[in-house]
Amino acid sequence: MLNVYNTLTRKKEKFEPINPPFVGMYVCGPTVYDDPHLGHAKSYVSFDVMVRFLRASDFRVRYVQNITDVGHLLGDDQEGEDRILKKARIEHLEPIEVAQKYENSYFRSMDRLNNLRPDISSRATGHIPEMIDLVQALIDKGFAYTAKDESVYFDIAKFPDYGKLSGRKIEDMQEGVRKAAAEGKRHFADFALWKQADANHLMKWNSPWGKGFPGWHLECSVMSMKYLGESVDIHGGGLDNQFPHHECEIAQSEAMTGKPFVKYWLHNNMVTVDGQKMSKSLGNFTTLDDLFLKFSPMTIRFFILQGHYRSPQDFSDQALEAAGKGFDRLIRTVQELRAKVQSEKISDSFSAPWDAFRTKLIEFMDDDFNTSGALTVLFDMSKQVQEILNSSGSQSELAQASQLFSLLGEDILGFQFEQESQSSNTEEELMQFLIGLRKSYRENKQWDLADDIRNGLEKIGIQLKDGKEGTTWQKNPKNH
Repeated sequence: MLNVYNTLTRKKEKFEPINPPFVGMYVCGPTVYDDPHLGHAKSYVSFDVMVRFLRASDFRVRYVQNITDVGHLLGDDQEGEDRILKKARIEHLEPIEVAQKYENSYFRSMDRLNNLRPDISSRATGHIPEMIDLVQALIDKGFAYTAKDESVYFDIAKFPDYGKLSGRKIEDMQEGVRKAAAEGKRHFADFALWKQADANHLMKWNSPWGKGFPGWHLECSVMSMKYLGESVDIHGGGLDNQFPHHECEIAQSEAMTGKPFVKYWLHNNMVTVDGQKMSKSLGNFTTLDDLFLKFSPMTIRFFILQGHYRSPQDFSDQALEAAGKGFDRLIRTVQELRAKVQSEKISDSFSAPWDAFRTKLIEFMDDDFNTSGALTVLFDMSKQVQEILNSSGSQSELAQASQLFSLLGEDILGFQFEQESQSSNTEEELMQFLIGLRKSYRENKQWDLADDIRNGLEKIGIQLKDGKEGTTWQKNPKNH
């Protein structure tokens, strides 16, 4: 039986969806103003595995993920500049071009990581009418007010439960009185539902309060309720979104409906670099495109699943190199196994010890999606397979092992064993071709051409080593 850690109650709870077997799952998607980085990979790989496991457990999951293409302002106080508008000026593009460019980049990276596409991928700009309707309804119910500049704010004093997700108390918060007065807010923590736009603002829409744009928190309430109903089974996102984003979602949604907004809040922790959060604002991030030049997408996926989704993970090239070596061991076992399987018969049941492996992995996943524990099962399976291969085991056992790697490793954990094997073989063949070509140049004293090969490989993070027994190669991210 699946148990999940609910951020709202701060404890593990038995997972019981509102309308079984249907599960409505909403995960905060990216703000598309730059290329995705490893922090995005941790978040979306984690939730991808949750979706896969829920479906493998016979739940019918509708997975909704938003695309923020307007309204996400710079700064913790959410009163700065729109992230996409700033990028549009830097790149001399229309805001919609920026959003489309980086949305494409996001999905390319997610596809390479083998993340399932959401059932619904909804854009903020496509839901402006619904956002305006929600703002008006909150005003009518007395939960929102119009400030002097015609911006609309949610009145947190009217919602006593504000802070229940994050544990923050309004009376403990402090802010300069001058700032609150200048913004025309009744309370400094009141958050924007609709912002008035000045004449130079590029992204704005007509509304009952003049031309403006939605507050960032508004879109997730609108989209989740539109596609999943007024009460959602699972709402996921990064731990850094717990406050204020998710706290504000709860306030505006429950004020509107009078019903619990989300039954289970699941938050993934962050990727750190030297103990500090990886983020674009801190400039310590590594884009996935750059990482893909040095490490395979499945190595990155394996690295992420080595940790628990609620635990932070410290990034380094050394950590990813170690993950790559571990995953390569699995790849070699699966590759050798499937080469020996003459015909794989699909069966709904497994004999010992394979059923024990399946049961153990499911037990780990039932414990709040413990992927780290699940990986230990794959390695235990790998040892068992090697013993069978070394002792000329039966085709029945080999076929069951191969099928179980497909079910547990590919369907649930989302690895691509076959594609990764083919990719590794192609890479090795290409490198041996270049090493042979370089050797030929050197034998013919064409030193410049030989050096061009070495230098070109070094630029993409590959180092050649000449020794008595020939030339070997290795990936060397530090030189990339």
